[in-house]
Amino acid sequence: MPFKKKKQYQLSVFAVLLVIAILLYSVRIYSLQVVNAEKYTDKNNGAASVRTAVLKAPRGEILDCYGRQIAINRDGYNVVFNKAYVKDNLNDVILTLVKLFESAGAEWKDELPMESTAPYGFKEGESTDKLISKFELAHYATAENCFNAMVEKYKLEDYSSDEQRRIMGVRYSMDIADFSISYPYTFAEDISTELMRKISESGFLLSGVSVEVVPFREYTDTSLAVNLIGSVGPIFAEDWEEYKAKGYSYNDKVGKSGIEKWGEEYLRGTDGEITYFIDTEGKIISSEVTKEPIAGKTIMLTLDKKIQRSAQDSIEKTVKGLQSKGGTATAGAAVAVHIDSGKVICAANYPTYDSATIGEKYDSLVNDPYKPLTDRAFQGVYPIGSTIKPIVAVAALENGVYNQGETIRCVHKYTLFKDYQPSCMGTHGSISLNYALAKSCNYFFFELGRRLGATKLTDYYKQFGLGVATGVEVNDAKGILLEPKSDGGGDTLQIAIGQLNAFTPLQLANYAATLANGGTHYKASLIDKIVSYDISTVYDEIKPEVKNTVSISDATIAAVKEGMLSVTEDGTGRAALGDYPIKVGGKTGTAQVTGKADHSVFIAFAPFDNPEIAISVVLEHGSSGYSAGSIVRDILDAYFFADYNATADTVPFTVLE
Repeated sequence: MPFKKKKQYQLSVFAVLLVIAILLYSVRIYSLQVVNAEKYTDKNNGAASVRTAVLKAPRGEILDCYGRQIAINRDGYNVVFNKAYVKDNLNDVILTLVKLFESAGAEWKDELPMESTAPYGFKEGESTDKLISKFELAHYATAENCFNAMVEKYKLEDYSSDEQRRIMGVRYSMDIADFSISYPYTFAEDISTELMRKISESGFLLSGVSVEVVPFREYTDTSLAVNLIGSVGPIFAEDWEEYKAKGYSYNDKVGKSGIEKWGEEYLRGTDGEITYFIDTEGKIISSEVTKEPIAGKTIMLTLDKKIQRSAQDSIEKTVKGLQSKGGTATAGAAVAVHIDSGKVICAANYPTYDSATIGEKYDSLVNDPYKPLTDRAFQGVYPIGSTIKPIVAVAALENGVYNQGETIRCVHKYTLFKDYQPSCMGTHGSISLNYALAKSCNYFFFELGRRLGATKLTDYYKQFGLGVATGVEVNDAKGILLEPKSDGGGDTLQIAIGQLNAFTPLQLANYAATLANGGTHYKASLIDKIVSYDISTVYDEIKPEVKNTVSISDATIAAVKEGMLSVTEDGTGRAALGDYPIKVGGKTGTAQVTGKADHSVFIAFAPFDNPEIAISVVLEHGSSGYSAGSIVRDILDAYFFADYNATADTVPFTVLE
């Protein structure tokens, strides 16, 4: 075939194929736009594309064991940029909004690590790595270099330098928050009603800006159990990738400490979705809630809100009362637990702080010599003095080194070891266990400690939960329990009267409960139930968990508990509880502190015949064991005699018992 004819043939084939392709595309377009137009219009509402955004779910609440509110949600106003509605005048909108906030004296988010006033240097103490890398500048870039780079990127050339700084602060914050249709940007949180109205009135100037009603965390008593309840806060930049992988948005609030942090997986709700239908010009045609948000679960604590308040107030009153009389008491903690479960009824601290003002007072709180931010109840570690003696008595009786009814002669000074010859507080003569516990005779327990040896004592301390993790849900200290190098000498005598080792008030209360119930050592717990947001459904009810069982005979338990009853009836605890209408077993302690006044320690359980509650109290530098007794009494009053008929601070669907 001649070359010319061959070329004409190829062109003819190509033309036929082109005509066929055009016909196929025409048929497809006709099918989409005419035959199936209604079908596809229904599917996307006539939109060229769709985008989804998050609808935030309310955070679950935190209640006490009776359903009284502790951490709840209230409605507030957030100012939000929604990219689906943002026009080309974003910089002007930001500037208008900033000026509205300035006129109201309100704050907005600005995460740019540069000063807000000229000469716009880097903020001291803040990292600039992200800023510099974001604009692909050299690691040695100056603040001026960064400023100029943002002017160029954000097209700010026509604004004054002051306006440039205000706009770029918001634009940069938007960028690092992944601002998009799927991720709206929260410009400011919890604004006033007056400012909300001003923004609404200026809506025609603020395209893409809306005021949204959102739930905010609120604590019904901002000084109640603040160390345990914890707080919520923004996601830190260094944690963003981790939370993002879990489906969080940059503006989300998460638990930062305490129960708020421990319960994040329960308290966090399931976010919903809103779908935007967008035309070919990028304008929103319509929107539809395509997934309703589901509120987080609510946590019911083991804490009794009224007993917690009584304990906190009592410690404060006692410390201030001792100080007014020239005493040296500075701080204290008290813990109460249920005998048969290890559930924490109250965990009080003094001094403490107010969560509503912690932001503005944080520096002074950190530098306060009395450390109000410390959770003494769970993390304070103290020598516990003579409150250890009931365990020593149990160990001596169970191991046959002391027989019930035997007397030991107290001659004041204990001289059996050459290296350490301590003295008793008195000279008690020949005494039995009951009298030794009542009068807290050191000489008697020096002798029991010598007979047992340090190794055996330490083993019993562990069995009662001293120096051992309690298992409680929030952070607590393990305490200090020295492993003995030998079974003789001065160290043995000291640990037999509660020196050298040091434990937390929580461990001390749990030990008292273990003794009172006959030897069952429970895991400590703050969580009672996990329920639905409206508390109508129980998802998980926390059952008591036994950590170990101390082998104690009925005779031993009876003997030791009788001695503890003598403490409150005619012994060292009589001043506080001698006339109490319910029989109480107890033990006082005076723990030595080098160079300072002794700590005052008290443990108790009640009722004596059928125990329900165990209590521990530690007063830092309270001088003598009975000083803490009034706090024990106040907690017992709140537990046994408080009026639980008031329901003003309970949530619906609950009944107080």
